[in-house]
Amino acid sequence: MKKVLVLHGPNLNLLGTREPEVYGRFTLTDINERLVVLGETLGVEIRAFQSNSEGALVDALHEARTWADGVIFNPGGYTHTSVALRDAVAAIGLPVIEVHLSNVHAREEFRRHSYIAPVCVGSITGFGWRSYTAALRLLVEGDE
Repeated sequence: MKKVLVLHGPNLNLLGTREPEVYGRFTLTDINERLVVLGETLGVEIRAFQSNSEGALVDALHEARTWADGVIFNPGGYTHTSVALRDAVAAIGLPVIEVHLSNVHAREEFRRHSYIAPVCVGSITGFGWRSYTAALRLLVEGDE
């Protein structure tokens, strides 16, 4: 069975109540539960982790090297600021897909630059919670 880390960055613990007109009404628990169900259908074990701390996210990426087959990563606001997370993604040697709930390219100018995307296999933005399920399907199909 494949194993996938779903890594959620800062403020994603507030989903469902934080700017629902931008990020939707689904909570982080809702998203994780849907991913677990889809994972079972696809034969994939899902392990989800959220942190508001950059260092904890780096640690989670490093640990994933030892057990995961791929990573779905929503770095939140760190997308636009974190060289440390970019370097961690580059260092782990796993396929990583960057996801965002909102279409970052249709928002403020500063959100249009990602330090993370260049070291990922791809990015999915703007499809709400479905950005995550699309990423999971693509990770699984990546071997085919």
